[in-house]
Amino acid sequence: MEFELSEEHRMIQSLVRDFVNDRLKPLERDLLGRASDLGDAHASLSVEKEKELVDVVRDLGLWNAGVPEEFGGPGLDTLGVCLVEEELAQTIVPFHFGDVSPVLYECNPEQREQYLGPALRNEKQPCLALFEPGPGADPRAMTVTAEESGDAYILNGKKFSFSRIFGDFFAVVFARTPLGPTCFIVDNGTQGMTVSAGRETTGRMSRLRRSLTLTFENCRVSKENVLGKPGNAFHLGEKWLPLRRIIRSARSIGVGRRLLDDAAAQAEAFSAYGQPVSRRASIQDALADIAISVHGAALTVYEAAWKADIGRPVVQAAAVARLAAANMLHGVADRVSHVFNGPAFFHGLPMERLCRGVLEDNVISQILKRQRAMIAGEVLKRVRL
Repeated sequence: MEFELSEEHRMIQSLVRDFVNDRLKPLERDLLGRASDLGDAHASLSVEKEKELVDVVRDLGLWNAGVPEEFGGPGLDTLGVCLVEEELAQTIVPFHFGDVSPVLYECNPEQREQYLGPALRNEKQPCLALFEPGPGADPRAMTVTAEESGDAYILNGKKFSFSRIFGDFFAVVFARTPLGPTCFIVDNGTQGMTVSAGRETTGRMSRLRRSLTLTFENCRVSKENVLGKPGNAFHLGEKWLPLRRIIRSARSIGVGRRLLDDAAAQAEAFSAYGQPVSRRASIQDALADIAISVHGAALTVYEAAWKADIGRPVVQAAAVARLAAANMLHGVADRVSHVFNGPAFFHGLPMERLCRGVLEDNVISQILKRQRAMIAGEVLKRVRL
């Protein structure tokens, strides 16, 4: 394993870092709010600004950076995509380089032309509707039903989605059928499907992405719009999931690096009793612990990416990377609060949105439980009685 990035990887890292520093970070203040009560804060960029940034990324040749070459992506290896995601995660500005759910990679040739292709070109917005209303909703206990009716299915029930949609879009809906959970592609404007915004997310609540509620009332969807095989919804995109776990872990590394930078800047800028608090042993201990945690988690993620790129099995390595990166962030958020001498989510700071995302994401907690079970299962396989 090499511990030096290749020239190509360094170039990609530099391009994305410059884009983040020059284009995204200057937008943070507008998202966080400039009014004294932060009542003008927002969760997302304007549609116009987002389209402008997409054009810049296209010019850089990095649009669809995480999309496999077989689907029209640039063919970056796993480590290259990790570097892209790590840099993008070092800002609170919600922006990606054309990422789509691997569920859509299961489109048949006709569906690729009608849905996947336009989604990758940013001509249509995919709206992933997996979860249902209610705290702690388990997608495997879904109540949305799809009943067979001739050459179609009739959908009934409610879903919610955190996808951001504007312009033309289509919904990717998981519903219960007699054969098991099945995935459907539902076009915008289909009779029987209504989409409404959920809770308000401006002002002090702008850290929350606006949720969408999709309501289906006798919504007729052609069997041609079934994604994959009926009853096979939870296996869609399965072969890409380990790579996705590695790449998502890289985003945690980016958040950790940003928190370390902000904590170090705070320690230097804030003074007590006539000297910067960075001279205090407890603050130095906290900064050192953060740096060590981030470095260790980064090596775990990079090793998993390296294994993927040389063709080794990565199911366990991906689970280890995902869990290590998430645990690192929890510890970092706690130590950052010590450096700032208060809760790690003061309103109006980038740190607030980053730390709240770490400390309050119940969905991530459920995912990590599954990663632990997967790792434990691999360990137990090696035990010989």
